[in-house]
Amino acid sequence: MLVKYHTCNMYLTDDDLIQACRKGDSHAWEIVVDKYKRLVFSIPLNYGLSREDAADITQITFTILFESLDQLYPNARLAPWLATVARRHSWRMLERYRREHTNDDEALEHNLTNSIDHAGYDDLERGEKLAWLDKGFSQLDERCARLLLLLYFSPNKPTYAEVAAELNMPVSSVSPIRARCLKKLKKVLGKRP
Repeated sequence: MLVKYHTCNMYLTDDDLIQACRKGDSHAWEIVVDKYKRLVFSIPLNYGLSREDAADITQITFTILFESLDQLYPNARLAPWLATVARRHSWRMLERYRREHTNDDEALEHNLTNSIDHAGYDDLERGEKLAWLDKGFSQLDERCARLLLLLYFSPNKPTYAEVAAELNMPVSSVSPIRARCLKKLKKVLGKRP
């Protein structure tokens, strides 16, 4: 693709722009960024990331391009190269968010499981945790509250089949509903104590 290079009034290919960038021509760099910033910015957005995340990934992508100018092959196709870098960083960010979300869910389940167990808590800490959880449970719908109470607070630790029978639902529904209910509980509780 040809680009008009304003200072010399000549048309340059991506390869010409890369060569000019390698020589330290800041105007050529501005042209490259201006030409591809919308493409790069759109990729994280297409993966469902926020505009702030997209801005971060755009900056990372162009930084990597700048650091890689000397390694690019002649006639390198910048659009696919930049898109690949932006996609990889979008995936990494999504994976990091997924891990953080999983850790939050595990922490909440740990709090639920251990809140009735005295191990590791003095009476004051245990009372604070129970009050915190009670506040959260009071804001859940009845089905979620009952499901979580059965799974995490029943002294006999019922199986999914027993929980399903108690709540009159298919056994296959217990796990996905549990996940949704934990998500709701986490939302109403906010940060754990």
